[in-house]
Amino acid sequence: MTSTATTTPATTSTFGALIRTGLIAAVAASAATMAVAAVGHAAGISLDVADAPIPVTGFGVLTAVFSLVGVLLAALLSRFARRPRRTFVRTTVVLTVLSLVPDVIADAGAGTKALLMLTHLVAAAIVIPAVARRLAA
Repeated sequence: MTSTATTTPATTSTFGALIRTGLIAAVAASAATMAVAAVGHAAGISLDVADAPIPVTGFGVLTAVFSLVGVLLAALLSRFARRPRRTFVRTTVVLTVLSLVPDVIADAGAGTKALLMLTHLVAAAIVIPAVARRLAA
């Protein structure tokens, strides 16, 4: 007597994997930007912009919010773009460069501006590649 078992491999939907990866990347980027801000502050760099202090946790919160916007963008591109990965990378690199503009013109010292820009680049370096890997080429 022969028995045949049919098994279905455990697969993760592309959308689910994209969202999960995006959430993990957002958490990692938030932690990284808070660490960069804390180290910068400990090294004597002011976190004041226009005489108002930015709390270290503020870096993490804003990083999480904008990372999740990026994940939403990736989800939309995965559905509607012809080449989602390429479109996502190009779009997010341009958005990252544009995100540096407010830092450049901020009412803050040069060290503070550089620290703000560094946090944007750190977040982008974590989120963009992680999410892009989950998109179709």
